[in-house]
Amino acid sequence: MKMMQRHKWLIFLTCLVAAAIISMLFLIIKSQTHLRTGNRSNSIPTLYLHGWGASAKSTNSMINYAQRNQGAKKVLTATVLANGHVELSGDWPANTRRPLVQIVMKDNRNGNYQVTREWFYHVILALQKAYHIRQYNTVSHSMGNLTTIYYQLKYGSVQKLPRLHKQVNLAGHFDGIIGMDDQPNKNYFLADGSPKIQNRNYRYLLKQRNNFPANQVQILNIFGNLEDGTNSDGDVSEVSARSLKYLLQGRYKRYTEIEIKGKKGQHSQLHENKQVDQAIGRFLWNVK
Repeated sequence: MKMMQRHKWLIFLTCLVAAAIISMLFLIIKSQTHLRTGNRSNSIPTLYLHGWGASAKSTNSMINYAQRNQGAKKVLTATVLANGHVELSGDWPANTRRPLVQIVMKDNRNGNYQVTREWFYHVILALQKAYHIRQYNTVSHSMGNLTTIYYQLKYGSVQKLPRLHKQVNLAGHFDGIIGMDDQPNKNYFLADGSPKIQNRNYRYLLKQRNNFPANQVQILNIFGNLEDGTNSDGDVSEVSARSLKYLLQGRYKRYTEIEIKGKKGQHSQLHENKQVDQAIGRFLWNVK
C-alpha cells in the first residue's frame, strides 16, 4: 500500500515538474516572440483593407504581386474581431524594406463607417503600441475607402498618432453606390469640381474636410470604367469615385487619378489587375 502511495506521489511530482518546465518554455518562447515586436519607427508599413462582405482574398492578389515583383513583404495580419478587438499575427523582422500589413475585419458587412473607423483606429493603436510606427500607407478597396477616410477626418490630424504618408483608393464609392443611392450617368461635376448630387455620407465628409491632415498625404485614386455606357465599374460611377478630389481639395499634398478601362475595370476585378498592381508599386515605392 505504501509502495503504491509512493509511486503515485512520484508520478504527481514528475507531472508537476514537467508542467513547470513546459510553462517556463512557453514563457521563454512568448518572450522571444514579444522581442520581435520592437521598434519599427523607421519603417513605413502599407496597410491593405478590403471592402464590404470581403475578406483577405480581395487583397491577396495585390499583396502577392508586391511580394513577387516589388521587394515588399507581408509581415502581419491584423484581424479585427466583431467587438473591435485587434489580434496581430505574423513576424516583422527589423530589416524589412517594404512591410505589408493585411487587415481582415470579421464583421465585414458592417456599413456604419463611424464604427468601422474606430476599428481601424484600434489597428493603428495596436501597431503603434507593438512596433512604434510613426507613418503608414493605406491601400483600400470599395468600402475600405470609406472606413479610412472617416478615420482620417476624425483622427488624421491627432499629433500623438502615426501619420498617413500615402493613400491608395481603389473603387471608392465616396458619393454613392449604383443601385442604392446612385444611378449610371445621373450625377455630374459642376464647374467648381463638386458633384451635382451629394449623398448623406458625402455631405457629412465635406463638413469634416478640414480635419484631413494638410499638405501631408499623397493620394492615388484608381477607378474603373467598363466602357459599356454606364461610365462605372458596375457598382461605382466615375463621378462617385472621382468626387474624392473635390472632397479633399486644398488638403492633400498631391492627387493623381488612374482610370482602368474595359472588363478589368470591373469593381472586383480592380484588385485582380496587373495594371493596378504596377500603378500601386510606382506610387508607393517607385517600382513596377
